[in-house]
Amino acid sequence: MAKDRTTRAAKIQAATPRGRGGPSRIVVATVVAVLAIVAVVAVVLISSASKEKQATSGGSAVPTGAAAMGAGIVANSGVTLASGAPTLDIYEDFQCPYCGILEKSMGSTIRELGSKGQVKLVYHVLSFLDANLRNDSSVRSANAAACAADAGVFQAYHDAVFAGQPAREGAGYTDAQLVSFARQAGLSGNRLTTWQKCYSDRAHNQYVISVQDQSGRDGVTGTPTLKLNGSTLDVASLSPQSLTSAVKAATK
Repeated sequence: MAKDRTTRAAKIQAATPRGRGGPSRIVVATVVAVLAIVAVVAVVLISSASKEKQATSGGSAVPTGAAAMGAGIVANSGVTLASGAPTLDIYEDFQCPYCGILEKSMGSTIRELGSKGQVKLVYHVLSFLDANLRNDSSVRSANAAACAADAGVFQAYHDAVFAGQPAREGAGYTDAQLVSFARQAGLSGNRLTTWQKCYSDRAHNQYVISVQDQSGRDGVTGTPTLKLNGSTLDVASLSPQSLTSAVKAATK
Protein backbone atom coordinates (compact mmCIF):
# COMPACT_ATOMS: atom_id res chain seq x y z
CA MET A 1 0.00 0.00 0.00
CA ALA A 2 2.90 2.39 0.79
CA LYS A 3 4.34 1.69 -2.67
CA ASP A 4 0.94 2.45 -4.23
CA ARG A 5 0.75 5.76 -2.37
CA THR A 6 4.24 6.76 -3.59
CA THR A 7 3.45 5.75 -7.17
CA ARG A 8 0.18 7.67 -7.24
CA ALA A 9 1.77 10.76 -5.67
CA ALA A 10 4.54 10.59 -8.30
CA LYS A 11 1.97 10.43 -11.10
CA ILE A 12 0.21 13.48 -9.73
CA GLN A 13 3.49 15.39 -9.65
CA ALA A 14 4.44 14.29 -13.19
CA ALA A 15 1.09 15.40 -14.56
CA THR A 16 1.48 18.90 -13.10
CA PRO A 17 3.13 21.56 -15.36
CA ARG A 18 6.58 22.47 -14.03
CA GLY A 19 6.05 26.12 -14.67
CA ARG A 20 3.23 26.25 -12.17
CA GLY A 21 5.37 25.27 -9.22
CA GLY A 22 4.36 21.60 -8.86
CA PRO A 23 1.30 20.06 -7.27
CA SER A 24 -0.48 21.68 -4.38
CA ARG A 25 0.56 20.17 -1.06
CA ILE A 26 -3.06 20.25 -0.05
CA VAL A 27 -4.04 18.15 -3.07
CA VAL A 28 -1.32 15.57 -2.46
CA ALA A 29 -2.17 15.37 1.24
CA THR A 30 -5.83 14.89 0.40
CA VAL A 31 -5.06 12.09 -2.05
CA VAL A 32 -2.87 10.30 0.50
CA ALA A 33 -5.56 10.70 3.18
CA VAL A 34 -8.19 9.24 0.86
CA LEU A 35 -5.95 6.30 0.04
CA ALA A 36 -5.42 5.68 3.77
CA ILE A 37 -9.19 5.66 4.35
CA VAL A 38 -9.65 3.22 1.46
CA ALA A 39 -7.01 0.94 3.02
CA VAL A 40 -8.82 0.96 6.38
CA VAL A 41 -12.16 0.22 4.75
CA ALA A 42 -10.58 -2.66 2.82
CA VAL A 43 -9.19 -4.16 6.04
CA VAL A 44 -12.59 -3.88 7.71
CA LEU A 45 -14.32 -5.55 4.75
CA ILE A 46 -11.77 -8.36 4.68
CA SER A 47 -12.14 -8.88 8.43
CA SER A 48 -15.94 -8.93 8.16
CA ALA A 49 -15.78 -11.41 5.29
CA SER A 50 -13.46 -13.64 7.32
CA LYS A 51 -15.82 -13.62 10.30
CA GLU A 52 -18.79 -14.32 8.04
CA LYS A 53 -16.97 -17.28 6.49
CA GLN A 54 -16.11 -18.63 9.91
CA ALA A 55 -19.69 -18.23 11.11
CA THR A 56 -21.06 -20.21 8.19
CA SER A 57 -18.32 -22.81 7.74
CA GLY A 58 -17.93 -26.25 9.24
CA GLY A 59 -20.53 -28.79 10.25
CA SER A 60 -23.54 -28.55 12.51
CA ALA A 61 -23.23 -31.87 14.34
CA VAL A 62 -24.12 -31.81 18.03
CA PRO A 63 -21.34 -33.46 20.07
CA THR A 64 -21.86 -36.38 22.38
CA GLY A 65 -23.00 -35.17 25.79
CA ALA A 66 -24.88 -32.12 24.48
CA ALA A 67 -28.66 -32.33 24.27
CA ALA A 68 -29.05 -29.84 21.43
CA MET A 69 -27.53 -26.86 19.65
CA GLY A 70 -26.61 -24.23 22.23
CA ALA A 71 -26.63 -26.69 25.12
CA GLY A 72 -23.55 -27.42 27.19
CA ILE A 73 -21.67 -30.72 27.22
CA VAL A 74 -22.42 -32.99 30.17
CA ALA A 75 -18.98 -34.14 31.28
CA ASN A 76 -20.17 -36.90 33.62
CA SER A 77 -23.02 -38.39 31.60
CA GLY A 78 -21.78 -41.90 32.38
CA VAL A 79 -21.99 -41.37 36.14
CA THR A 80 -25.05 -42.25 38.22
CA LEU A 81 -26.18 -39.03 39.89
CA ALA A 82 -27.02 -38.89 43.57
CA SER A 83 -30.68 -38.38 44.37
CA GLY A 84 -31.56 -34.71 43.94
CA ALA A 85 -28.09 -33.79 42.65
CA PRO A 86 -28.03 -30.18 41.39
CA THR A 87 -26.72 -29.04 38.01
CA LEU A 88 -23.42 -27.17 37.94
CA ASP A 89 -23.04 -25.15 34.73
CA ILE A 90 -19.57 -23.83 33.94
CA TYR A 91 -19.04 -21.18 31.27
CA GLU A 92 -15.41 -20.90 30.14
CA ASP A 93 -13.31 -19.73 27.23
CA PHE A 94 -10.09 -21.71 26.76
CA GLN A 95 -8.17 -18.45 26.21
CA CYS A 96 -9.52 -16.83 29.40
CA PRO A 97 -6.69 -16.44 31.95
CA TYR A 98 -9.12 -16.22 34.87
CA CYS A 99 -10.67 -19.49 33.74
CA GLY A 100 -7.19 -20.97 33.91
CA ILE A 101 -6.79 -19.68 37.44
CA LEU A 102 -10.15 -21.16 38.41
CA GLU A 103 -9.12 -24.52 37.00
CA LYS A 104 -5.94 -24.51 39.06
CA SER A 105 -7.73 -23.66 42.29
CA MET A 106 -11.08 -25.40 41.82
CA GLY A 107 -10.62 -27.94 39.03
CA SER A 108 -9.95 -30.98 41.20
CA THR A 109 -12.96 -30.20 43.43
CA ILE A 110 -15.24 -29.74 40.42
CA ARG A 111 -14.05 -33.00 38.87
CA GLU A 112 -14.56 -34.85 42.15
CA LEU A 113 -18.10 -33.54 42.54
CA GLY A 114 -18.82 -34.68 39.01
CA SER A 115 -17.17 -38.10 39.25
CA LYS A 116 -19.04 -38.87 42.48
CA GLY A 117 -22.34 -37.88 40.94
CA GLN A 118 -22.88 -35.10 43.43
CA VAL A 119 -23.58 -32.69 40.55
CA LYS A 120 -24.60 -32.91 36.94
CA LEU A 121 -21.50 -31.27 35.48
CA VAL A 122 -22.16 -29.22 32.35
CA TYR A 123 -19.50 -27.25 30.45
CA HIS A 124 -20.35 -24.41 28.09
CA VAL A 125 -17.20 -23.75 26.04
CA LEU A 126 -17.31 -20.17 24.76
CA SER A 127 -15.36 -18.46 21.98
CA PHE A 128 -15.92 -14.72 22.38
CA LEU A 129 -12.27 -13.95 23.13
CA ASP A 130 -11.30 -14.51 19.50
CA ALA A 131 -12.75 -11.09 18.65
CA ASN A 132 -10.88 -9.42 21.52
CA LEU A 133 -7.56 -11.16 20.91
CA ARG A 134 -7.75 -11.14 17.10
CA ASN A 135 -7.15 -14.84 16.62
CA ASP A 136 -9.26 -17.98 16.22
CA SER A 137 -7.87 -20.09 19.04
CA SER A 138 -11.07 -20.08 21.09
CA VAL A 139 -13.17 -21.38 18.21
CA ARG A 140 -10.58 -23.99 17.23
CA SER A 141 -10.04 -25.25 20.78
CA ALA A 142 -13.81 -25.37 21.38
CA ASN A 143 -14.19 -27.44 18.22
CA ALA A 144 -11.37 -29.71 19.38
CA ALA A 145 -13.04 -30.20 22.77
CA ALA A 146 -16.36 -31.03 21.12
CA CYS A 147 -14.59 -33.69 19.04
CA ALA A 148 -13.05 -35.00 22.25
CA ALA A 149 -16.57 -35.32 23.68
CA ASP A 150 -17.42 -37.61 20.75
CA ALA A 151 -14.42 -39.72 21.72
CA GLY A 152 -15.57 -39.90 25.34
CA VAL A 153 -12.65 -37.88 26.73
CA PHE A 154 -14.10 -34.39 27.05
CA GLN A 155 -13.06 -33.86 30.67
CA ALA A 156 -9.52 -35.10 30.09
CA TYR A 157 -9.19 -32.93 26.99
CA HIS A 158 -10.63 -29.90 28.77
CA ASP A 159 -8.11 -30.34 31.58
CA ALA A 160 -5.20 -30.77 29.16
CA VAL A 161 -6.06 -27.55 27.30
CA PHE A 162 -6.11 -25.50 30.49
CA ALA A 163 -2.92 -27.16 31.73
CA GLY A 164 -1.29 -26.04 28.48
CA GLN A 165 -2.80 -22.55 28.43
CA PRO A 166 -0.20 -20.01 27.22
CA ALA A 167 1.24 -17.74 29.90
CA ARG A 168 0.62 -14.72 27.67
CA GLU A 169 -3.01 -14.01 26.89
CA GLY A 170 -3.55 -13.91 23.15
CA ALA A 171 -0.69 -16.25 22.26
CA GLY A 172 -3.33 -18.83 21.41
CA TYR A 173 -3.03 -22.52 20.58
CA THR A 174 -1.46 -24.04 17.48
CA ASP A 175 -3.08 -26.98 15.71
CA ALA A 176 -0.13 -29.10 16.81
CA GLN A 177 -0.81 -28.23 20.45
CA LEU A 178 -4.47 -29.13 20.13
CA VAL A 179 -3.45 -32.50 18.68
CA SER A 180 -1.01 -33.03 21.55
CA PHE A 181 -3.82 -32.38 24.04
CA ALA A 182 -5.82 -35.16 22.38
CA ARG A 183 -2.92 -37.53 22.93
CA GLN A 184 -2.64 -36.38 26.55
CA ALA A 185 -6.35 -37.10 26.94
CA GLY A 186 -5.66 -40.72 26.01
CA LEU A 187 -6.44 -40.84 22.30
CA SER A 188 -4.27 -42.88 19.98
CA GLY A 189 -4.54 -45.07 16.89
CA ASN A 190 -7.91 -45.07 15.17
CA ARG A 191 -9.52 -43.00 17.91
CA LEU A 192 -6.97 -40.24 17.41
CA THR A 193 -7.43 -40.43 13.64
CA THR A 194 -11.20 -40.08 14.06
CA TRP A 195 -10.70 -37.11 16.38
CA GLN A 196 -8.31 -35.47 13.89
CA LYS A 197 -10.82 -35.79 11.04
CA CYS A 198 -13.57 -34.34 13.23
CA TYR A 199 -11.31 -31.42 14.14
CA SER A 200 -10.02 -30.85 10.59
CA ASP A 201 -13.58 -30.88 9.22
CA ARG A 202 -14.78 -28.52 11.98
CA ALA A 203 -17.66 -30.95 12.37
CA HIS A 204 -19.04 -29.03 15.37
CA ASN A 205 -18.36 -25.44 14.29
CA GLN A 206 -22.01 -24.39 14.13
CA TYR A 207 -22.58 -25.97 17.53
CA VAL A 208 -19.67 -23.97 18.97
CA ILE A 209 -21.18 -20.75 17.61
CA SER A 210 -24.60 -21.70 19.00
CA VAL A 211 -23.16 -22.20 22.50
CA GLN A 212 -21.67 -18.71 22.40
CA ASP A 213 -24.98 -17.24 21.25
CA GLN A 214 -26.94 -19.13 23.91
CA SER A 215 -24.64 -17.90 26.67
CA GLY A 216 -25.90 -14.38 26.05
CA ARG A 217 -29.45 -15.56 26.43
CA ASP A 218 -28.39 -17.31 29.64
CA GLY A 219 -27.30 -13.94 31.02
CA VAL A 220 -23.58 -14.75 30.97
CA THR A 221 -21.54 -11.55 30.64
CA GLY A 222 -18.04 -12.86 31.39
CA THR A 223 -15.95 -15.89 32.12
CA PRO A 224 -15.59 -17.86 34.23
CA THR A 225 -19.23 -18.06 35.25
CA LEU A 226 -20.57 -20.84 37.45
CA LYS A 227 -24.26 -21.50 37.98
CA LEU A 228 -25.68 -23.94 40.49
CA ASN A 229 -29.24 -24.93 39.60
CA GLY A 230 -29.44 -21.70 37.61
CA SER A 231 -28.17 -19.38 40.34
CA THR A 232 -24.88 -17.61 39.61
CA LEU A 233 -22.15 -18.26 42.16
CA ASP A 234 -19.71 -15.59 43.35
CA VAL A 235 -16.54 -16.85 41.70
CA ALA A 236 -14.37 -14.24 43.45
CA SER A 237 -15.11 -15.72 46.88
CA LEU A 238 -15.47 -19.34 45.82
CA SER A 239 -13.34 -22.00 47.48
CA PRO A 240 -13.39 -25.80 47.39
CA GLN A 241 -15.11 -25.78 50.77
CA SER A 242 -17.72 -23.17 49.89
CA LEU A 243 -18.54 -24.88 46.57
CA THR A 244 -18.94 -28.25 48.29
CA SER A 245 -21.20 -26.67 50.91
CA ALA A 246 -23.28 -24.94 48.24
CA VAL A 247 -23.73 -28.24 46.39
CA LYS A 248 -24.88 -29.99 49.56
CA ALA A 249 -27.34 -27.18 50.30
CA ALA A 250 -28.72 -27.39 46.75
CA THR A 251 -29.16 -31.16 46.84
CA LYS A 252 -32.83 -31.99 47.32
